[in-house]
Amino acid sequence: MRLAQKLILFVLAASVVPLSFVGAGLLRRLEQELSERLAAEQRAVADAAIESASAELNTAIGSVERAALLVDWSNANAEEATGALKLVYASSPLVSGVLLYDPARTAPVPPVSGAEGHPPFSAHGEAALRGFPFSVLSTRGAKGQVAAAAAYAGTSAAALPVAIQVGPSGPNAPFVTAELSFAPLVERLKARAAQGPFILILYDAEGRVLASSDGRAPLSELGAEVKTLVATDALFGKSTKKDHLAWAKGNNAVGVNALVTVSQDVVMAPVRALRRNVLTILGLMLIALVIAATLFVRGIGQRLSAVSEAADAYGRGDLSKRVTISGADELADFAQVFNRMGVELEAARARLTTWNDELKKRVDEALADLKAAQAQLLEAQKLAAIGQLGAGVAHEINNPLCGILGNAQLLMMMHENDGDFKILQKIEESAKRCRDITQNLLRFSQSTGRFESRPCDLNAVVRGVLRFEQPRHDEANVKVEVALSEGPLTIVGDPDQLSQLFSALFSNARTAMLKRENPTLTVRSHVINGSAIVDIEDNGKGISPVHLPRIFEPFFTTKDVWSNIGLGLSVAYRIVTEHQGRIEAASEEGKGACFKVTLPLHTGLVKASSAASIPVQPLVVGGQGVGIVK
Repeated sequence: MRLAQKLILFVLAASVVPLSFVGAGLLRRLEQELSERLAAEQRAVADAAIESASAELNTAIGSVERAALLVDWSNANAEEATGALKLVYASSPLVSGVLLYDPARTAPVPPVSGAEGHPPFSAHGEAALRGFPFSVLSTRGAKGQVAAAAAYAGTSAAALPVAIQVGPSGPNAPFVTAELSFAPLVERLKARAAQGPFILILYDAEGRVLASSDGRAPLSELGAEVKTLVATDALFGKSTKKDHLAWAKGNNAVGVNALVTVSQDVVMAPVRALRRNVLTILGLMLIALVIAATLFVRGIGQRLSAVSEAADAYGRGDLSKRVTISGADELADFAQVFNRMGVELEAARARLTTWNDELKKRVDEALADLKAAQAQLLEAQKLAAIGQLGAGVAHEINNPLCGILGNAQLLMMMHENDGDFKILQKIEESAKRCRDITQNLLRFSQSTGRFESRPCDLNAVVRGVLRFEQPRHDEANVKVEVALSEGPLTIVGDPDQLSQLFSALFSNARTAMLKRENPTLTVRSHVINGSAIVDIEDNGKGISPVHLPRIFEPFFTTKDVWSNIGLGLSVAYRIVTEHQGRIEAASEEGKGACFKVTLPLHTGLVKASSAASIPVQPLVVGGQGVGIVK
């Protein structure tokens, strides 16, 4: 028999799978129909329960209202008022206690309660009735208005306070208040629930239990899961993990609703029994199928073991192993294919050995190139270390330099009218120049130190720097045009650091305009996309496109006159970066340059910061920190 015929028999045996799906579908349909029938029955019970409870509550409130309005309370003495309260008390079996609230009376009328056939009345209930918000009601309604407050836990069940205004409105309006107990409704719910496997619950708008057939505590919560389902406003057919629910809204003055629950165990008992039977049958069929499959697989396994042994030999590297399987089915054909694969693998191994030798040769060549590149990288690191050494040398030069400068100045004081005074003056100037060089080296190589960030007006900082630099502008005949935005331009930063930033930019622009006709410095400020922007534009000699990408590099300068060994713009870049901003340069050779400083506006959140805590980004021309526009 061919292997395909054997597989067909196996598939026929596996027809139990579609039968399983059919059985599962039937069970699901049965469960759905049972749930719908149960929901309809629960809804009918809920409607009947809430209709009965609403009628009884409305009747009790109406009876209390009618009895209270029969008496002229304002002209009744204490004895008459007590008799009238007894009349109100007897108007409904739900009333557990009544009292009169009359601010005009000098002596309070005692409450009426404790009669046979009425629910018990406690001191807590009396306190709740006296605590009714009469002052609110007396300003809103007239005689005859009825109001109910939130339910509370009474003596034996939940209780509802009801107030009837029995006099004209005003601050001294009299009220008759009655406590309606849900105890009689509890007994009726128990009697109704005894007719079926239901639990009946009356609850208020806040999801608190007012009465139940299973003895739940008054004003206990329905539970978060049940309250969520009730809030969906569906009428019936919802389920929690434990219960099947249906509910109905009450048509009454106090917002009482009814909820009917049935245990899921009771609801699903028939379905679970049928499910057990179906699963038993499927289990027996599965066992039979496993036995048949075992016998089938054993026959195939014996033939496949020969192929497995050959595969293990191939895995160990023995490609000379061959498979011998008799028969005329697919396994025999597979054995022949397997043997041909072994022949091809032996040939491929020979080719792979040759390729491996060639690959090893190429890897050795690539490794040699990599070692050369590594040597170049080490050389670059040595050059970087030399740059760091420069900062250390600046520190060491400062010490003897101070002595040279001090002695030169001392000699100048001693030889002020001497012929050597000019020579000493040149020594002082050279020493000062060396001092400026070392100070700029230290300023750039070291952190700028701790500074306090605070809200400041960027326009005010720019104006202050312009006033400070004005004498130098006047000496160079530089015309300054200022177009700052109206009002303050508030940012968070260190005004001293920002002043140093703009001073460096103004000095750089002034130097670029030397020997230019009509030198003009233009300073503008504005706001774009939540950022403060200051443009500093000059009509100087401009910057060559070759030099433009390098202007923010340390020690790079194109100035005709020495001023700061190429560190001014580098320091400006560091200050902008520390303030979380960016600086961009645009220039055309012979037509001047424009530097744009962009800083984030103040957002209302201010905290102290320091240069040590702000990461300084490496100088990447054209990146986020520095932008070059050609």
